[in-house]
Amino acid sequence: MHWLLSIDWESVFVPTVALAELAVRAILLYAIIFVLMRLVLRRQLGGIAPSDILVIVLISEVAGNGFVPETRSISESAFVVLVILMCSYSIEWLQFRFPALERLTRGPKLRLIDNGRMLYRNMRREYVTESELMAQLRENGVDDCCQVKEACLEADGRISVIKKSG
Repeated sequence: MHWLLSIDWESVFVPTVALAELAVRAILLYAIIFVLMRLVLRRQLGGIAPSDILVIVLISEVAGNGFVPETRSISESAFVVLVILMCSYSIEWLQFRFPALERLTRGPKLRLIDNGRMLYRNMRREYVTESELMAQLRENGVDDCCQVKEACLEADGRISVIKKSG
């Protein structure tokens, strides 16, 4: 019965790795994954910012590790979660303060329709099929691309549509 009630409080709360090392590891991992997501993913995100997905995935991974006694203490997990949140907040703040950085980290929009004409080269670049694009147009109340002034694949993966006037 003693084994059922005994808790090793030191292993629960006392870090086994230097907090500076944990911070460096978290920041580097965040930066590497952020850059990879920025380069590879775009339309797969479909309205969710890459930084939001990154934060969710990393926090769930770190928090999950805190549940298993062999991996790290709760304080280490909590510290890494804090560093990840600080990275995310810092990037959002920097993007707000410096618009050029926002263009760099979020990427430009990609025009898919220009004045009623589908731009197949751009569609191929992001693997957008004609049927996918037409489905997005229908969701915006358009049944023919000739009615569209401009349709763009936005940095967050959504397709925005501007209808022709009149």
